[in-house]
Amino acid sequence: MPYIIAEPCVDVKDKACIEECPVDCIYEGGRMLYIQPDECVDCGACEPVCPVEAIFYEDDTPDQWSGYINANIEWFDDLGSPGGATKVGKVDFDVPFIAALPPMAAE
Repeated sequence: MPYIIAEPCVDVKDKACIEECPVDCIYEGGRMLYIQPDECVDCGACEPVCPVEAIFYEDDTPDQWSGYINANIEWFDDLGSPGGATKVGKVDFDVPFIAALPPMAAE
């Protein structure tokens, strides 16, 4: 997986990254956005436009947010690789540890 989205996105979901992504691989969950690892082409276009600096190259993910690497993988366990976030729309689901987090910011 090239890029992941971490805790600063929880309850923020600015979506500037979605607009910048050339392959439509950033999906909207209930509380945050998720990058589909098989659809991401590792272009990095999403990272600099994130206003809360929540997007990291997997190997550069800060230790305190390393759990978000698996969260970005596990979120797609049931969804799979649908081939584009636009046609899927918002999926009101988050992996359990994200769903259990206290409110982070007003949406």
